Amino acid sequence: MDGKVLARIGAVVFVAIAITATVIDMTRQEEPPRVSTAPALQPPTDPLRATLRRCQQLGVAASNEVECLAAWAQSRDRFLGRPTTPAAPQGNEGQ
Repeated sequence: MDGKVLARIGAVVFVAIAITATVIDMTRQEEPPRVSTAPALQPPTDPLRATLRRCQQLGVAASNEVECLAAWAQSRDRFLGRPTTPAAPQGNEGQ
């Protein structure tokens, strides 16, 4: 066999394989995405989060509110991994 003939046969085989791969890829049908039937779990509502959101919306005025200061302290303790401090006693207990 001559070198030119061998090169032509190799080129024809290469083109045939490329065309076959293209046809296979084009005729492949995509599967539709599967729909999850499990209900989505909603995390339990966190009252601290709601308080922090309210304090955030108050802006600078929140720095004068005792409830916001206590919520910030509790959030800070939770973030730092410290045991949460009990709320300061409100009112006069010792009298």
